[in-house]
Amino acid sequence: MAELAARFSREIALADEAATVRLAEDIAAILGAGDVIRLEGDLGVGKTAFARALLRAFADDAALEVPSPTFTLVQAYDFPPLSIAHFDLYRLGEAEELDEIGFDEAIRSGAALIEWPERAEGRLPDDALTLNLSIGPTPDARLARLSGSVARWGARLARTLAIRAFIETTGRADARRRNLKSDASARGLERIHAGETSFVLMNHPPEADDDDGRARRAWRAAAKLAEGTRPFVAIARALTDLGLSAPHIEAYDARQGLVLMEDLGDAFVAEDGRPIPERYRAAIDLLAALHDRPLPATIPDGEGGLYTLPDYSADDLLSQLDPFLDWALPEFSGRAASEDDRASFSAVWRPLIDEVAAGPKTWALRDFHSPNLLWLGNRQGIARVGLIDFQDAALLHPAYDVASLAEDARVTVPAELEEELLGHYLGLRRQADPSYDAVACERAYRILAALRASRILGVFARLARHDGRLAYLAHIPRMTAYLGRSLAHPITAGLKLWYQRHGAVA
Repeated sequence: MAELAARFSREIALADEAATVRLAEDIAAILGAGDVIRLEGDLGVGKTAFARALLRAFADDAALEVPSPTFTLVQAYDFPPLSIAHFDLYRLGEAEELDEIGFDEAIRSGAALIEWPERAEGRLPDDALTLNLSIGPTPDARLARLSGSVARWGARLARTLAIRAFIETTGRADARRRNLKSDASARGLERIHAGETSFVLMNHPPEADDDDGRARRAWRAAAKLAEGTRPFVAIARALTDLGLSAPHIEAYDARQGLVLMEDLGDAFVAEDGRPIPERYRAAIDLLAALHDRPLPATIPDGEGGLYTLPDYSADDLLSQLDPFLDWALPEFSGRAASEDDRASFSAVWRPLIDEVAAGPKTWALRDFHSPNLLWLGNRQGIARVGLIDFQDAALLHPAYDVASLAEDARVTVPAELEEELLGHYLGLRRQADPSYDAVACERAYRILAALRASRILGVFARLARHDGRLAYLAHIPRMTAYLGRSLAHPITAGLKLWYQRHGAVA
């Protein structure tokens, strides 16, 4: 309760209207469900202008019509996944009118901007953010006084203002900020518009130094996942040195976990939920070219040091299956995995994983699929495929990324296209090296495809059931179908019997 009651206060000098718009963008970048902003100040200080700028930033639409709600009392905006209500209570007659306009529901389920909030005293949450605007030293200048709950707003507000300060250090003081989707990742992404050029900002704040933060770091270390921005920057630079289209790093602050990089656009290798075969084949071309090169395990980290890619052992691969037992098996069977289930599962998987782990290794970018692959049609050859998510890259069998693409977790790749992509990859490797063991690679592909489908089923079930992100349930039928495909081959016959006994596949 003491933390909830703690308050902060901060003053920001706004030199002109453009500075007010930038502050609105900074707050839009952190706005979420349940947030309430009290807009205070005399008539004419720019409360409505601030609200208009915030709404346009959140919508990423500079032409968004934002009428004043003076006469209607409220204007509602639906920006999935967040709805925002803009209230002006100047003409509020009596408190009962708040019920008529759905005031309580709006501030509970979405976000709310409230002009003349004092007329709703007693109905506003204690953790609302107050923004008080007043005239500054010149007619166009304003003084913004921000105050609110430390627990709800303190860290978020400090972070968004630190991001603005970082952008300014790059010489882009007038840049406009717009949020980008970052899916299941803990990293936030923004598109930064500076004049005619746009960039992408990665916001990956350092983990909190508390019990929860230490536990999350320990879990990531056990899973050999990247920590901070250093791996991303190191691998991005290594990939661009190889002639691949990873983003060029413009600036970064490792201590704060901020990276400003080239914007590769938003055209993906899949469109409208369907893979585009030409683009998927180009992605296979990229993998075959990358895997045909000798690649070091250790690369420069951009700070004068070295970064070593994690090397996946057989035990590491086996641990990739834990989410299936913990979350997917209960989804299929209606019960938790027993110790016998776990022992028999490990026993049937172990010889297959040992076979893969004994094979060749290369850079596996991990999650090499449509959400992370952009289409750069103005470039040539393998540079046409843009790479944007590779910080978890590790040393793994070359078939790992082929399986990531050919059994894309986010769009359905037809069985015929999957086989074509695998055949295309094997053909390219044989063309480059006639002695290449395509049979061994195909065996590894079938094993790793089954492993990835199993792991992702567990991850999606956890995101849906534990984190409440129910949209992930829509992907489970696709992954189950992929798993059925992967288990239809002689190499995985023993696996198929186990999965059938436990109700995971037909």
